[in-house]
Amino acid sequence: MYQSSKLPRGDSPVSVIGAGIAGAWQALLFAQAGHAVTLHERSDADMMLSTSHWAGGMLAPWCESEVSEPVISRLGLRALDLWRRELPDTPFNGSLVVAHPRERNDFERFAKLTSGHRRLDARALGELEPSLQGRFRDALFFAGEGHVEPRRVLPKLHERIIAAGGTIRFNSEPAPADIDGLVIDCRGFSARDVEPELRGVKGEMILIETDEVELARPVRLIHPRWPLYVIPRENNLFMLGATSIEAEDTGVSVRSALELLGAAYAVHPAFAEARIVEFGSGLRPAFPDNLPRIRIDDDKIAVNGLYRHGFLIAPALAELTLAFVERGQIDNEVMQCA
Repeated sequence: MYQSSKLPRGDSPVSVIGAGIAGAWQALLFAQAGHAVTLHERSDADMMLSTSHWAGGMLAPWCESEVSEPVISRLGLRALDLWRRELPDTPFNGSLVVAHPRERNDFERFAKLTSGHRRLDARALGELEPSLQGRFRDALFFAGEGHVEPRRVLPKLHERIIAAGGTIRFNSEPAPADIDGLVIDCRGFSARDVEPELRGVKGEMILIETDEVELARPVRLIHPRWPLYVIPRENNLFMLGATSIEAEDTGVSVRSALELLGAAYAVHPAFAEARIVEFGSGLRPAFPDNLPRIRIDDDKIAVNGLYRHGFLIAPALAELTLAFVERGQIDNEVMQCA
């Protein structure tokens, strides 16, 4: 069991760099455990520079198992409990997966590769989501999954950090090496100065507004290249996402915009009359294997590589980091010790 003499004990100070979803959960759990936490964020309270600002916020460990390693499902399932514990109002209305006839084979493949779902016929789907009445012959319903709205939930997490005794410093971008004591580096793609293997995977989104469609849960539409989904937000808003493009720019391409808007129209034709509110994209930090890592080097800990699973697994990663610092526990699938 690895244990550095430099790691803090009790109420020793902890500095977390990056107030996105990874850093926010680290700061929250450490503050609740009695540590004097300072959370640094390079942007202001609007978090416009954070990848989390552009995320979908889906808490879908069973759906993600179609393309992800088992460790993602393991972390994700544990994280669901932490979301329920810390933010009890998190909506767990499930999620739906649908497909049109031309993607029937891909739909059946998705069903075989995932668990935690039950198949709904057209009638049951219409009862669950009246706006989808008559739109699809069947669907997969993942009843245990949830979703959050990143731009609303991040401020809630920040408030809970302050309530637990932590401090948040916006417009603050220190280098990990310049801070004394335990430092938890959650800078994501910005940490490539010390994590050369990191790459950015662009995820694009479109925000639209309409009162002609009502959805209580995310709807994934099977797509030949990547999963496209429609996520309900408050005030008649819907987020359309998300592409996964091996590119490190932050623009939204015409091709992606057409596919995202086409996906919305394929879910419900009323989306054709929706108002486009916003285009945007974020760079998800990913290692070559697309798996997260907690790298430990004495009093410097780096939490990175959350890829497209940030909101799903961040709580569980924070719990692992805290367990290592306080009890020396190691998760061999995720942690690397210098």
